[in-house]
Amino acid sequence: QVQLVESGGGLVQAGGSLRLSCAPSTRTFSTYRMAWFRQAPGKGREFVAAINWSGGDTYYTDSVKGRFIISRDTAKNTLYLQMNNMGPGDTAVYYCAAGTSDLYGSASYRGQYSYWGQGTQVTVSS
Repeated sequence: QVQLVESGGGLVQAGGSLRLSCAPSTRTFSTYRMAWFRQAPGKGREFVAAINWSGGDTYYTDSVKGRFIISRDTAKNTLYLQMNNMGPGDTAVYYCAAGTSDLYGSASYRGQYSYWGQGTQVTVSS
C-alpha cells in the first residue's frame, strides 16, 4: 500500500511562512502530477496547487497565487509547498495527493488523484 507522508505543518502568525513536504513511503507508481489540497473546519476539501512531475507545469487556486509556491525534487521524490504571507484563512489540514495520469484533464479535480496522505495541520493565528 502506497502512503504519502506529509510534514512541516504547525502554528504560525499571520504574515509568516511555512514549508510543507510530502514524500511517498514507497515508489511503486509512475507519478504524472502531484498536488496539495486543504480542508478547513466545517468545509469541504479544496484544491490548493498542483505540479506536473515531469515537466514542472504548475497550477494554483486563485486565493494562493502570488503567496504559495509548489515545487518538487525529482531526485528525492519529494513535493513541497512554500506558503508565504499566510493569513487565518489558510488554516486547514493540508493533504498531499498523487495521480498517475491526466485522465480528467483537470489538475484541481480530486478524482484525478489516486494516492493521498494523512494530512498535516496548519494553523495561522491573527
